[in-house]
Amino acid sequence: MVIWLRPDAAPKMVDRIKELTRAHFYDGLAFHRVIDGFMAQGGDPKGDGSSGSKLPDMKAEFNFLPHVRGAVSAARTADNEDSANSQFFIVFQPRLTLDHKYTVFGRVIEGMEYVDAIQRGEPPANPTRIFHAYIGSDNPPPYSAPPPAPVVAAPSLTLPPDAPVAPKGAKAPPAPAKKPAPTAPAPKAKAK
Repeated sequence: MVIWLRPDAAPKMVDRIKELTRAHFYDGLAFHRVIDGFMAQGGDPKGDGSSGSKLPDMKAEFNFLPHVRGAVSAARTADNEDSANSQFFIVFQPRLTLDHKYTVFGRVIEGMEYVDAIQRGEPPANPTRIFHAYIGSDNPPPYSAPPPAPVVAAPSLTLPPDAPVAPKGAKAPPAPAKKPAPTAPAPKAKAK
């Protein structure tokens, strides 16, 4: 998905999101609270909604951007409007009742179908994770997963010719039945 960040509306929150993204903070984190018809929330390193980054909490930047479908907003505690840190949520449907109560700092402009496919639950049984996040204007090289660990072949094992093949205690397979050896036809007696 592509999120359009809005520094014109929430400059400090956008700076925070960029800082954390460049530090790969969001890579691998789960969407831990996903309510059907409402929103998908992520950005918590503990994965349960109880934590944020090690950076200090942010002062709210309530602005003119509405909570329309795809709006990306800073999550915070219910009792402290200046407690946004690293968590964010993306709304599935317009939620204008959240306007001027939460800091909207961006909007999904491409890939909303991926947002719609995020696993639901509080927490989801099998949470959807952020594979890799990056800032497009940084012109990063194409992302590639780290190479897999090298595979080392085991040394070959040569058994002596008389070594048993079956493990100890295993019943040996029955020997194949022997066919009787073919016999030559008896010579015919000549009649006189």
